[in-house]
Amino acid sequence: MAGNAQSYDAEAFPRFGVTVDLTVFTVKDDALHLLLVRRANEPYEGMWALPGGFVRAEADANLDRAAQRELREETGLGFHAQASAAEGEIHLEQLRAYWRQRRDPRPGIEVATVAFIAIGPDLPEPIPGGDAHEAAWRPVTDVLAERVALAFDHQQIVRDAVTEVRRRLEDTLLAAEFVPREFTLAELRHVYEVIWGEPVDKRNFYRKMKSLERFIRPTGRLTSGRQGRPAELFVRTPAELAPGPILRSGRSADTAPDD
Repeated sequence: MAGNAQSYDAEAFPRFGVTVDLTVFTVKDDALHLLLVRRANEPYEGMWALPGGFVRAEADANLDRAAQRELREETGLGFHAQASAAEGEIHLEQLRAYWRQRRDPRPGIEVATVAFIAIGPDLPEPIPGGDAHEAAWRPVTDVLAERVALAFDHQQIVRDAVTEVRRRLEDTLLAAEFVPREFTLAELRHVYEVIWGEPVDKRNFYRKMKSLERFIRPTGRLTSGRQGRPAELFVRTPAELAPGPILRSGRSADTAPDD
């Protein structure tokens, strides 16, 4: 039974807010970049932060919708219903929730946040709005090295998100979210090298990718209008199961499994 809502005393329970924060990644200029906004309001006015804000019960059907709304309001980047980065849009998934006492300095309320990972291929320059005075792409290396100070606990969220993206590249084709819908294997390999920060053995990588017919398939077309010789174009399939580990440069073809 739902109970008698009329007898509910809101003052008998602590005030607790829920926000969403987005770690939005793209590859630009041969480096992994993160989208940041400069806060226009207190707390932490003038500091860089992740795009995000409070979940609005009257406006947001769920947490994903809240994340999409906040990203659109603060940066001008948008999502389309039922679309993924493989279709030219932004891939979105939840990372984890964060809360500790007084993680938000605003008095009289405790605030937990649900962090998201968002990924897209060569995303455009952001347009600041809402609570964001400025929005910009910054190299992830600058954030991890704390050359860019972030508000709240966003530095930890970024570290966790980068760790998760690197881990997911080990055993899924998350890397395909960083490239256009049609891509070459060289473009896909470049994503691994940028995010892992190390070279990937070309022969092992191509052999592995060619074995993953369930997850990527050739289009039968070649590149045109790009630098270098024409190369075969691939697309990602709808399959989402992990294809098994992607080889790193430290493992040779002689010792690599044939799975």
